[in-house]
Amino acid sequence: MEGSLAHQPVLDPRKFRDPDVTADGEERAVVALTRLETLWFNTGSLCNIACANCYMDSNPRNDRLAYIARAEVAGFLDEIAGNALPVKEIAFTGGEPFMNPDLPEILGDCMARGFRTLVLTNAMKPLHHKRPALLALHRRFGHALTLRVSMDHFTPERHEAIRGAGTWAPMLEGLKWLAEHDFKVAVAGRTCWHENEADSRRGYAGVFTGEGIAVDARDAAQLVLFPEMDDGLDVPEITVRCWDILGVAPEMMMCATSRMVVKRKGAARPAVVPCTLLPYDPAFELGPDLTSAGKVVKLNHPHCARFCVLGGASCSPS
Repeated sequence: MEGSLAHQPVLDPRKFRDPDVTADGEERAVVALTRLETLWFNTGSLCNIACANCYMDSNPRNDRLAYIARAEVAGFLDEIAGNALPVKEIAFTGGEPFMNPDLPEILGDCMARGFRTLVLTNAMKPLHHKRPALLALHRRFGHALTLRVSMDHFTPERHEAIRGAGTWAPMLEGLKWLAEHDFKVAVAGRTCWHENEADSRRGYAGVFTGEGIAVDARDAAQLVLFPEMDDGLDVPEITVRCWDILGVAPEMMMCATSRMVVKRKGAARPAVVPCTLLPYDPAFELGPDLTSAGKVVKLNHPHCARFCVLGGASCSPS
């Protein structure tokens, strides 16, 4: 892929083996859950398209994560209420969330309980099929719902280099429809093009202005630019000394304030994992409920280093 990270060294096979100690024998960094503010649900790993370098490996055939059901989500919402947990936001990722047939009802349940709600979507055909349900939710809950649309570059050619031929027009149609109907929207882009951030934001701003889309490309919450996450490429391991060396604090990491619920294919019940980046690795499974998921997270995965600590990124809506 043009502008990709393909020429970087491959990951040293000695790294990310021991959950407590790095390959150099240093104590691995950990992150404690300081305050659960954002609860994510993975709606299922199936997607209507197959993107290059998708960290979830979502595609039309990947059903490793099953569609989570409305009743299963409601159980976690009940747990939040019963334990007075400080959750402010409920967020959904996939796969493509709008492929889950329960999603509109699930969103309504979350917002009816007073949560701000976020959906990450490619804004293509699965969303288009849910337009009547989305309009009904918007009439009832207004801007309590945010839809973050994936636009991997501000040009059709580079967007389709990742998402596949013919993906630009339906994405843009969906994004414009949302904007025209006053939905609260944001956009997620990628930074694999060796462009500086200012140029990228100017490029996106040109699309938003030209298409009449009310997204401020200068606002990092409205246009989120994510670092790449190829866990086969080399990246430093994070030690306890790195916090001071890098000038970052563990409480700023996504797993200090977030958890994600996944439903594995064939599993009797959902499980909780630290964040959106680690849906498959059983070593990161924290338990069946939020009460048991308050364990510290050992940063024993390349995504922890590349995306969160070194990339300074977070999937969370605020």
